[in-house]
Amino acid sequence: MHRYDDLDRRLVAILRDDGRAAVSKLAVLLGVSRATVQARIDRLLNSGAVLGFTIRAREDSGPHGVRAIMMIEVSGQSTTQVIRSLRGITALHQLHSTNGNWDLVAHLSAESLADFDRILREVRGIPGITNSETSILLSSV
Repeated sequence: MHRYDDLDRRLVAILRDDGRAAVSKLAVLLGVSRATVQARIDRLLNSGAVLGFTIRAREDSGPHGVRAIMMIEVSGQSTTQVIRSLRGITALHQLHSTNGNWDLVAHLSAESLADFDRILREVRGIPGITNSETSILLSSV
């Protein structure tokens, strides 16, 4: 297991914000040599502490997009079937199994409140879903 030091944490924080940052830019921001940055990136990747780099796409569909988190309770042994049904909903961007009061947590988005209302009805109509609670995301920090 990789143990992060301060330089690793700072490097990962910058890469989370800009995964395409050039090694030379990272070196300047961190106050170390390019060779040090490259060695750290290689070590983080080789140890499995960092799995890769990605982009973060704007998740709403414009200035009026609606994003939400939905907690879902599933009855009995129907979790696998519910997951299969949820995967068919294009507005669902992420789905997580959890412990506690809720069985699944879904990240949803829609272009408008009317679309969002339709999506909620679709999700709640899936056989095996017994309860849900949805929170609209107002802003990201």
